[in-house]
Amino acid sequence: MATDAREALELDRLIFVPAGASPFKIDTPPVASAQDRLEMVRLAVADDANYVVDDAEINRKGLSFTVDTLEHLAKKYPGAELFLLLGEDVLAGFEQWRNPGRIRELATLAAVRRASAAGSTAVPIASGVLTVSTRRVDVSSTEIRERRRAGKSIKGFVPESVERFIDVRGLYR
Repeated sequence: MATDAREALELDRLIFVPAGASPFKIDTPPVASAQDRLEMVRLAVADDANYVVDDAEINRKGLSFTVDTLEHLAKKYPGAELFLLLGEDVLAGFEQWRNPGRIRELATLAAVRRASAAGSTAVPIASGVLTVSTRRVDVSSTEIRERRRAGKSIKGFVPESVERFIDVRGLYR
């Protein structure tokens, strides 16, 4: 999905920002620590120079708000055109986020839509939001965690380096 979005939007790089403390999950205990999640993302993208991992939300105290992260990225990459990739399902609740107007000032919203056909395109939709269609990949983090809890293999679901990290750390059991 990341490759499809990067190509469709013609991005120089795609920055992954693992959440530190999500305001939408304050009542849900994490299944992996923030540091473990950060390391898994780093391992997953380590072999591709088109991807960068930023640990701003992991290192920030308190709840992680997208507007704060975009302010950080705007300072870190002055003059860069920023895009915020969101799952299309998340877009419905976007106006309830902290300072959605400022988020729109800082970045172009791009809603990722899972498509059944191969290939990807970037198409504008309502309110200046782009829709990015991507190839359908039927895998989810929930499925990966459930497979691990059931003692099933996750080979092919995650890169081998991430699978080894999960095994060594004993995650999702």
